[in-house]
Amino acid sequence: MLKLEEINKTYHTDKIETIALKDINLTVKKGEFISIMGPSGCGKSTLLNIMGLLDAPTEGQIKISGAVIESYDDKNVAQLRNQKIGFIFQSFHLIQDLRVIDNVELPLLYRKMSAKERRRLANQALERVGLKARTDHFPAQLSGGQQQRVAIARAIVGKPDLLLADEPTGNLDSHMGNEIMQILESLNKDDGTTIVMVTHDDELAQRTERIVRVYDGQLIH
Repeated sequence: MLKLEEINKTYHTDKIETIALKDINLTVKKGEFISIMGPSGCGKSTLLNIMGLLDAPTEGQIKISGAVIESYDDKNVAQLRNQKIGFIFQSFHLIQDLRVIDNVELPLLYRKMSAKERRRLANQALERVGLKARTDHFPAQLSGGQQQRVAIARAIVGKPDLLLADEPTGNLDSHMGNEIMQILESLNKDDGTTIVMVTHDDELAQRTERIVRVYDGQLIH
């Protein structure tokens, strides 16, 4: 599904060079559910952003479904992200002025499909996360756990092959966090979705198939 080869990422300012990632080699198989762990500032989120083509590596090669990413041209990469990858963030990133159903439909606006089909897929995604009755609510009317479920519905509405989750339970209590984890596990086992999750929670990480540990921008084996 995803292969990173000799990935390096360096950030430059006028006076400082910061090495965020160094010599990363990682393969994620189709249908895997892996977690990425490590201390704050170690490069976990940078690694996830590169996996999701939100950031380009300074050096190295990325392959998605066997195809090498040759260009990081905004239009080409945006189209690939929209078709292949779903994102879940710690802070939900819902648009407060839009209803739940409209938030979930957003990724589909960039695809050639009818409004009726967009609505059908959005309702289907919301039913998948147990929020069919909340379609006309606004984010502010929902609990944190419900907002994260809306964010998951938005991430899966386009049926992506790869789901990237950056601390998806970080802003939730343990009960709500467990609910979100159960949804992710179901998406992986029942739908075959490949999932990469960054987490600080060791108990949640232990529920995934494999734990990848990052320290000072390098993978620890």
